[in-house]
Amino acid sequence: MDPAFIIGLVIAFGSLLAMITLEGAHVSALLLPAPMVLVFGATIAVGIASATIKDAVLAAKALPKAFRGKSASLNSTIESVVGYAEKARREGLLSLEQDAAEASDPFVKSALQNIADGTDAEELRILLEDEIATTAGRNRTASRFYSMMGGFAPTIGIIGTVVSLTHVLEQLSSPEKLGPMIATAFVATLWGLLSANFIWLPIGTRLARLGELDIERMTVQMEGLLAVQAGSQPRLVGERLRALVAEKPASAKKGKSAEREAPARQAA
Repeated sequence: MDPAFIIGLVIAFGSLLAMITLEGAHVSALLLPAPMVLVFGATIAVGIASATIKDAVLAAKALPKAFRGKSASLNSTIESVVGYAEKARREGLLSLEQDAAEASDPFVKSALQNIADGTDAEELRILLEDEIATTAGRNRTASRFYSMMGGFAPTIGIIGTVVSLTHVLEQLSSPEKLGPMIATAFVATLWGLLSANFIWLPIGTRLARLGELDIERMTVQMEGLLAVQAGSQPRLVGERLRALVAEKPASAKKGKSAEREAPARQAA
């Protein structure tokens, strides 16, 4: 479990609480049911209205993942694939059928079963790549749903403030009430900004990052298991996968190449 999300939220809300305390205000002044109901209820509602029920259900199922942040270590993933390579080299590809039955990861289970069944390497690659693409699509949908809610929340907070200020204008005959009522009116804007930047956007961004890690893990598993099917030596499988994980982005490589070429051009 990666506690980064929980730690971040605790520090963020703790900073808010510290500010309120230092300003001499009271937390109860912000915990007003009416603006909170509007901001949270309407944000979720327009989020659903902007997508589909299937997208909303998918986003709800992905929410626990943001708190757990569970993602398998790439080193342990590589070690397990190397273990499959050693067993396949020692006992044959058919022996991987037992590992397929015991595997808890559906992606690995499917790959091992197809290898044991003698599926063609090219067909297996297409099958695994399609599954990776489907997983990436699901991850993007969940992440985009919460990021979209983060975009709606501040505007909904402003709507709540406008509604409250309309009520304030009805009380101009009672000047002694105007100060507290105006302060209360801006609580809706506060909760709109707060929920967007402290809750919805962090959830969306975190799910996007966890989705990237999932795709990276599945890619390593795919390349490793295809190498196992091809009969590669376990040591070479491990080296290849570690090189794949350690590989720098293409943009970084181009940047380094440009840096190396610049002195050469200047010398010329």
